[in-house]
Amino acid sequence: MKKFLALMLSLLLLAAAAGCASQTEAEAPAATEAPAATEAPAAVEEPAAEEPAAEEPAAEAEPVELIVFAAASMQETLTEIAGLYSAVAPHVTLVYNFDSSGTLKTQIEEGADCDVFISAAQKQMNELDGSQGTDTNPDGLDFVLQGSRINLLENKVALVVPEGNPAGITSFADIANCESIALGNDDVPVGQYSIEILTNLGLLEDLENSSKITYGSNVKEVTTQVSEATVDCGIVYATDAFSAGLEVVDQATEDMCSQVIYPAAVLNISQNPDEAQAFLDYLQGEEAMAVFESVGFSPAA
Repeated sequence: MKKFLALMLSLLLLAAAAGCASQTEAEAPAATEAPAATEAPAAVEEPAAEEPAAEEPAAEAEPVELIVFAAASMQETLTEIAGLYSAVAPHVTLVYNFDSSGTLKTQIEEGADCDVFISAAQKQMNELDGSQGTDTNPDGLDFVLQGSRINLLENKVALVVPEGNPAGITSFADIANCESIALGNDDVPVGQYSIEILTNLGLLEDLENSSKITYGSNVKEVTTQVSEATVDCGIVYATDAFSAGLEVVDQATEDMCSQVIYPAAVLNISQNPDEAQAFLDYLQGEEAMAVFESVGFSPAA
């Protein structure tokens, strides 16, 4: 009986233990699921930086042909200056007409196209300037654009001889002993200055009477006669003597002849007055003046 009771007690204890185990297992909390990964917010695209608008290229200036009438004594310097000016105003083409100031004045008077006139003396400019009185502009011509006229340069008058100086001339006074002399015509500035010098020295009449004078229509013709030794001497501008490589034996003083001034002006018949004035302004600047001074010109005082 005792064995039976002990067996029953054992069975009851085993049953109770199994029940507790089952209950514990049932009450165990379920594993907590990890929260779903949160998607990162889509990156917000920054607005693209606006590129600066491309600058429109500057409009090219219209090509201009500028016609410049200038004294023959300026041929070398103005030709050199044309190359320099092409870098300053590439749209401007300079067209030169070199001759005696008297010839150029006549061409303008007769209707030639011209934008800028540069004379080797005041006389020819005065005769085209409507602001001048009848004493200097007897025909009342009016071609100068008022307000544009300037005194650009000063030159000197020189006595030159051929290579080797075969006649042995050393001064203006020695002209009295020469056999021949080349001068510019009396209607061109260099000729007018020459006549003034020879008159003041009291030599002109004797030279004319003895037919010792040969004439050139401009200063370049005079330098050619001296270079070729067809005369004993000649009277030219100092700048032309330099350009032609001639020997200068004397230079005129203030009491021998008038100051040699080169006036310049824009003409009122110009089709391109703004460009003409710009070129005239350039000629007064340092770059152009350095070219003039290199051959003996100086700025007009």
